[in-house]
Amino acid sequence: MLQFRSTNGQSPAVNLRAALLAGQAPDRGLYFPESFPKLAPDEIAEFGQLPYREVAFRVLRKFTEGIIPDDALAAMCRKAYDFGVPVEVIHHRVYLMRLDQGPTASFKDFAAQMMAQMFGRFLQEDGRQVTILTATSGDTGAAVAHAFHKVPGVRVIVLFPIGEVSESQRKLMTTLKDNVRTVAVDGKFDDCQAMVKRAFADPALAHIALSSANSINIGRLLPQSVYYFYAASRVAKPGEPVVFSVPSGNFGNMMGAIVAREMGLPVKKIVASVNDNDAFPRYLASGAYQKVVPSRNSVSNAMNVGHPSNLARLVAVYGGQMDETGRIHRQPDLAAMRRDIFSSSISDERTRASLRDFWSQYQILLEPHGVVAWQGFLDWQAAEPGSDAPVVIVETANPAKFPEEVEKVVGWAPDVPAAMTAGLQQGEDYDRMGADYEKFRAYLIERHVSKATG
Repeated sequence: MLQFRSTNGQSPAVNLRAALLAGQAPDRGLYFPESFPKLAPDEIAEFGQLPYREVAFRVLRKFTEGIIPDDALAAMCRKAYDFGVPVEVIHHRVYLMRLDQGPTASFKDFAAQMMAQMFGRFLQEDGRQVTILTATSGDTGAAVAHAFHKVPGVRVIVLFPIGEVSESQRKLMTTLKDNVRTVAVDGKFDDCQAMVKRAFADPALAHIALSSANSINIGRLLPQSVYYFYAASRVAKPGEPVVFSVPSGNFGNMMGAIVAREMGLPVKKIVASVNDNDAFPRYLASGAYQKVVPSRNSVSNAMNVGHPSNLARLVAVYGGQMDETGRIHRQPDLAAMRRDIFSSSISDERTRASLRDFWSQYQILLEPHGVVAWQGFLDWQAAEPGSDAPVVIVETANPAKFPEEVEKVVGWAPDVPAAMTAGLQQGEDYDRMGADYEKFRAYLIERHVSKATG
């Protein structure tokens, strides 16, 4: 049975079930496979003839063997992935993969829907309850809230920075009730994330079964590896390496591409583009890591992360060790990292100009995060010209989630997809607090007691 270890190296290895339910390791590290299961080239070659749900089953069963029976996993994939995954031609061998067809019009739906299936199964088997704490910079909160809404045995508490999410992003999570509660924090995303991480390690909360649906949870990364296999099967010949350009905030989406590569998918380059929160490209260039504190507010708001949690996993892949604070205890193989990954910082000015130019040239409407991926690809192309490999630009959300920004640039507001319409019309209900951990701890204890006695 596949084992998962902590990036901090101070906690015992556990299986997928334990890693998923715990979220974060006891030593505050992130769980990662001790070794990556492999898909043979002939197995990957078959994906081009398969629907998405079947590709998901064949990839994920490499991790769930001995934990979830194959027939149950296949049924979970069918239920989770009942929406399309368009892969469209931009020009020549450059493609756009739209991950915005799920219930909250975000790529986060791919992981959240499968995680909810897994959590529900494991908790039903154990006959127990868990409280999921999630910090969101935009899309995670809505995806998690919708996926876990009314799942037996699960309570959800989502923290979000009040001034840094769009109206639609906010309403997609604050209009749900039942087992879902949202908390608006007067602070930055990094404040929200720090409060969640601290809660996991707090002895005063040991009586509350806590878990996470952020990308600190390994259950987020594994499902997100699937769409890289799927995209490659649609744009490349068997065995042909692909370039993936991924808008990157907390680096969970990009780590999905790393997982796919480690499992055997031929990858020529990963372009991990960021907004003004440029800690990673500066680290890649200099070898010295310095967090952005406080994180910078950009139009690609879901990427407003000053210290990406998943860098600890990336550093581990390349033989290094980074703790949860961003301190590097052992440097990774930076030469190999630079060979495999390109990263640039895309300012708001460049984001808006590129969105306008892309629409003018291709008559395809992007949103700020997808535009960061597109502009990052252009930066890589300028820095390393001459490649004829197929390229996949990853679009992570529907433009309708950012109507004000899109209208400001192209002159009209995008149509709202049906999946979003109902939620946006409901009344909101959420709590509010400052970036104060002591108050958050009291809030968790109070809600746990009221739920237990209610």
